[in-house]
Amino acid sequence: MSTIRFDGLTAIVTGAGGNPGLGRAHAMLLARRGAKVVVNDIGVDPEAQAFREAASAEAVAAEIRAAGGDAVADTNSIATEAGAHALIETALRAFGSADILVNNAGTASLAAFDEITSRDIVRHIDVNLLGTMWTCRVVWPHMKQRGFGRIVNTGSGSMSGAALMTAYGATKGGVFSFTRALAVEGAPWGITANVLLPAAHTRLMEAQQLDDSPLLTDARENRPAELVAPLVAYLVHPDTTVNGECLAVRGRHVSRTYLAETPGVELLDLSPETVKGAFDAITDERESRTVTAGFLDVDSWRVRPYHAT
Repeated sequence: MSTIRFDGLTAIVTGAGGNPGLGRAHAMLLARRGAKVVVNDIGVDPEAQAFREAASAEAVAAEIRAAGGDAVADTNSIATEAGAHALIETALRAFGSADILVNNAGTASLAAFDEITSRDIVRHIDVNLLGTMWTCRVVWPHMKQRGFGRIVNTGSGSMSGAALMTAYGATKGGVFSFTRALAVEGAPWGITANVLLPAAHTRLMEAQQLDDSPLLTDARENRPAELVAPLVAYLVHPDTTVNGECLAVRGRHVSRTYLAETPGVELLDLSPETVKGAFDAITDERESRTVTAGFLDVDSWRVRPYHAT
C-alpha cells in the first residue's frame, strides 16, 4: 500500500489553534504528509466566554515548522465574508494555491431552546453555517480554475436531533445539506466535498463539560483528536474520489451516516384518516433506499435563469 502524501498541495484548516483540538490534529497530520498548511484560528472570541484559555494559530504553525513542515498562521474570522476572503488570500499569498479546505471552526452553546439567547442563535449560524459557506464560496473559483479541489466540512451527530443543541444541531444539519449540494456542483470540476462527524477530546468539549462528566472522561481516555485526522487526510487526497458522503469517527470506529427513504405506500384516497391507517406501512424501514447526493435531477427542471438582486 502506497503512502498517502500531499507534496505540492496547500491545505487550509480553520479553527486549528486549539490544543487539544481537531483542527490542530488535521493540520499537523497533513503537514507531516507534505502539505503546506494555513493554520487558521481567531485565538480569542470575545463572546465565547466558556473557553479557559486562548487558542493560537501561530503556536500550531510553529509546531509544524519546528517538525520540518511548512505552515503559516492566519487569525481572520470565517464568520464574515470579508474574513473568509482574507483567509484564502493568506493561502494564495504564502503558497500560491488553495487545494484543500478543511472547515473545522465552530461554536456551541448547550442550552434549552427556550433559554438560549437570540444572539447565541445568530452566532451559531454565523460561525458554523455561514462560516463554512463563506470559505467554500471564496475558494470555489480557485478550485474550479485548477480543475481540482478537496473540501471537508465538519458536521455533528446532533443534526439528527439532540436536547440542548437546537441551534447547534440546526447549523450542522445545514452544513450537511450544503456540503452534499457542493458535491454535486463540484464534481464536473474535479472538486469533492464530504462531511465529517467527529467525536473526540477537544478544547470545546473541555469548555462545555464539567470535570466529572463521564463523556469528558471517556473522550480524554479513548478519543484523542489525532484519531479523527486520518479519515480527513484520506478524504482530501487527490486520488480519493469519495464525494457527497458523511463519515463519522468515534475513537477508532469509523462509519457512514446516510439519508434513507422508506418504500412508502400509494394512497389513492388520500385523507387524514387513510394516512393514520397506513402510517405503520409508511414508516416501515424494510427495503429502504439510500438517498444519494444529486438524486434530484434539477437539470431537467427547466429552471428560470438566476438574476442577482
